[in-house]
Amino acid sequence: MSACCKSSSCTSTAHTPHEHKHDHEHDHGHDHDHESGTPAAVPEGAAQLLLSVPSMDCPTEGRMIDKALQPLPGVALLQFNYIERTVLVYHHDSDETQLLSALAGIGMPGRRQQRDAGPALLPEPASWPLWLSGLLAALAEGLAIYSGDSQPLVIVAALLSMLCGGYGTLRKGWYALKTATLNIYFLMSLAVAGAMLLAQWPEAAMVLFLFALSEKLEARALARAGDAVKSLMALRPETAWVAQDGQWQEQATEQVAPGAVVRVRPGERVPLDGVLSDGYSQFNEAPITGESLPLEKGPGDAVFAGSINGGGLVQLRVSAAADGSVLARIIRSVRDAQAGKAPIQRFIDRFAARYTPLVVALALLVAVLLPVLGLMGWQAALYKALVLLVIACPCALVIATPVTLVSALAAAARHGMLIKGGAALEAAARVRTVALDKTGTLTRGEVVLSGITVLDTQCDETAVLRLAAALEQHSTHPLARAITTAAAARGIAAAPLDGALQELPGHGLLASIDGATVALGNRRLALQQGMDETLLQQAVQPLEQGGEGYMLLLRDGGLLAVLHVNDAVRPQAAAALAALKAQGMRLLVLSGDQAAVVQRVATQLGVDEAHGGLLPEDKLQRLAAAQRHGVVAMVGDGVNDAPAMARADLGIAMGAAGSDTALETAQVALMEDRLDKLPQLFAHARRSMAVLRANIVLALAIKLVFFVLALAGVATLWMAVFADVGASLLVIANGLRLARGRWS
Repeated sequence: MSACCKSSSCTSTAHTPHEHKHDHEHDHGHDHDHESGTPAAVPEGAAQLLLSVPSMDCPTEGRMIDKALQPLPGVALLQFNYIERTVLVYHHDSDETQLLSALAGIGMPGRRQQRDAGPALLPEPASWPLWLSGLLAALAEGLAIYSGDSQPLVIVAALLSMLCGGYGTLRKGWYALKTATLNIYFLMSLAVAGAMLLAQWPEAAMVLFLFALSEKLEARALARAGDAVKSLMALRPETAWVAQDGQWQEQATEQVAPGAVVRVRPGERVPLDGVLSDGYSQFNEAPITGESLPLEKGPGDAVFAGSINGGGLVQLRVSAAADGSVLARIIRSVRDAQAGKAPIQRFIDRFAARYTPLVVALALLVAVLLPVLGLMGWQAALYKALVLLVIACPCALVIATPVTLVSALAAAARHGMLIKGGAALEAAARVRTVALDKTGTLTRGEVVLSGITVLDTQCDETAVLRLAAALEQHSTHPLARAITTAAAARGIAAAPLDGALQELPGHGLLASIDGATVALGNRRLALQQGMDETLLQQAVQPLEQGGEGYMLLLRDGGLLAVLHVNDAVRPQAAAALAALKAQGMRLLVLSGDQAAVVQRVATQLGVDEAHGGLLPEDKLQRLAAAQRHGVVAMVGDGVNDAPAMARADLGIAMGAAGSDTALETAQVALMEDRLDKLPQLFAHARRSMAVLRANIVLALAIKLVFFVLALAGVATLWMAVFADVGASLLVIANGLRLARGRWS
């Protein structure tokens, strides 16, 4: 680690070829500055090369790498992942050897890395030189207090301390000087050189020791953010047992093609997405969907890579390659989240790009102007300027955003919420209106028998279901399934038919049962069977006005019962919407279904505003009107509602684990069909942004305090370094709290 993000104006950069003619000092900080928060467009036809750079973990090194690689022939675009220490190079026939040579030339050797490999790890250096450096720095400080700063023993102890603990910093400072990069290594080296020039040997040694210590501590703390990604990657089995030539053979999951048959034993993780072809078992899908309870599955049911097979030996037919599984997409989304910046992150990058040059310029003025004006001696002015140089490093400020965002996104993914980057997370925190589709979102999208009104006093619900099931038992129509499912749930057997079943298209079904003519269908069938129209209107008018569906059961022309059939409301819907209202959200339902049906569901769930009978363009108009009052989220199934989700400030897809479209297009994908994830999503987003804002305020406050202390002549060099280290560690630790966030 590099006392991370110690660069003044270095961000996750992306350049296009026409930018070569500009000074990179200017280019940095605005390449991602788009309102959408998305990275610069990938050049058409560019090849990709992923380079692992183990010694790169913050924009300080990223800026140096950018200056080294960007001028090379064919390099079109660079994308940095500091937590995983990788650089994705988009290029047109660039020479890989030349790229690696350029990295080695700035002291940051790299190597090619596979896209799905884990974070690059730098070998852990021995700790004893660092601690020896600290002891020698303390010895120099003690000797200086006892005998004076310039005593030979003081100088020797200080120099030995700097050699033991500060070589890496000074080496990087030299590379920064070579590449004309204004970063923390250059500033720190300058501060140390200035302290030595002023004969402040113990202070020079202490500054280098504290800075080296900060690098070590921050490297360990920042690695925990990488652990969030590694924990997701650990869910992927490396091998699978595949059926080949009548035998089971173990293969790497990357080599298994769709269509292959794979065996999964009890207790094993499912290696690839697929459909069960043999066997029954329970599957724990918590790593994928966040569902805590195991699900019973059998032949024909879909299972996801990374889920755990509970108790049965099963076989599945692979439906997607390893890199196309739902789990692989989740991992990619979290890993690539740094490419799309939240507005607050882009603001911090712009602020940092101006903050450091401004403070450095002020330090130069202090060093030169105060002595010229006779306000301060040269030695005192130079020392104060050196303190300001250390304060000029915006490390804590810049590192606050990536650590916080990656922790928040990884935690959300583990709970079945795939948030596509910091911009989506920030939008979720600002949502004030939630628009919901009805079918498939508030309801399950399947018809159920919701009630029976018996109109014949000599009949009961059991008898009604016995007759209705007799007519519908061989049909696959959704209405028929609603009847037969309800009868089976109550243990009611269908009545035997006296003869053949007659189907009347557009009307219903007709058969002879127990010597009577029994019919089941719509009002047209009832009128055809001779029922009085006035009596029929009295029976069905309240249902039609209330938006309820119904089927009429007749015996010998008389109305026996009315069967209520409706799209079932999701069990968690009412509680979830109540929780959203408690969070201060405004709710509205937008649906293409009949207005009466939509209003009935909205009333049932406590939603005050509902609009039915909407065409796609009508939904867009309603969303535009809602956006005049604040940020709007649209919740749908990710397919039919794609235009509306695109128009909203935040598109949220339900049940995305089974939908390729939802995974690719939605800004937020809830992996299972559970509405209770919505209040959790918004609460987590607001909590994450609150932590991020707290980190920014904390970092700025510490900088401001020491800036004032420096101008007042109170702050020393090692105090400024210590404050910088402390601020960085505080914001990292605070951001990592989100990985253990509350999920209630």
